[in-house]
Amino acid sequence: MTQPVMIAAFEGWNDACQAATNVVRYLVGHYESREIRHIDCDGFYDYQIARPMLCHVSGRANLVWPQTTFYDITLDAGRHLYAQIAPEPNYHWKEYCSQSLRIAEELDATKVITLGSMFSDCPHTRPLPIAVSDGECQCECDREYNGPVGIPTILDWSASDAGFDHTSMWVSIPQYLGSDDCAAGTIRLLDALGKHIGYTFDVSALKRRAEQWKTQASALVRCNDQLREYVKHLEREYDLKRQAEKDAGVGTPQCEQLVREAEEFLRQMGDE
Repeated sequence: MTQPVMIAAFEGWNDACQAATNVVRYLVGHYESREIRHIDCDGFYDYQIARPMLCHVSGRANLVWPQTTFYDITLDAGRHLYAQIAPEPNYHWKEYCSQSLRIAEELDATKVITLGSMFSDCPHTRPLPIAVSDGECQCECDREYNGPVGIPTILDWSASDAGFDHTSMWVSIPQYLGSDDCAAGTIRLLDALGKHIGYTFDVSALKRRAEQWKTQASALVRCNDQLREYVKHLEREYDLKRQAEKDAGVGTPQCEQLVREAEEFLRQMGDE
């Protein structure tokens, strides 16, 4: 990581089980970090949706407004990255992204990496699916997706238009579980981010929480026969897709064709 990188994660629609924003929170709490920039919240938020919070500290009342915060995080001697965290803005996304990228430019960041987490049909008993796309190589879900997008996608496109290198990383979270924090999803994003920038993050403090999440999910499934059968179906689908990728060779056109055929077969089985 010879040039500074800026990662960005946003609370809300793009942040299932807080897996994406918890990447930034974990890095800020685990490594030496400091706040270096903010974006003024006025004009970007609907305060009936992203409400200010009243909190009392040392007997004094304080108002905490929604805001965008940028951190400088020191990983080790001579290595650091920048991180942006905020609630997803409600208004003026183009201007918001322009301000974000101006700050990235001021910090001499040459690459923007957006993080997201989404609910999906995947089993908690397998490694949570991770999708990584950049300007040169898009993952399959990005190539085929048609539908609404959130601020990470807009920031990613804006970064491309502004000449930044850009990458998006999304982790899938089992949709049949609740909205509690998913440390397993955060670990998956940290692992993907580390591979991308050539750094191994210390995730030991998250592993116990991830095991607790998996244990609680398994207990929930055992108590519901219908849910247990559903998870078994997801496991078969997951394993078939991974075996197809292994047999054909990941990234080859033959693999992609085999995966599509396997997915079509599973969809037909589900319709019967």
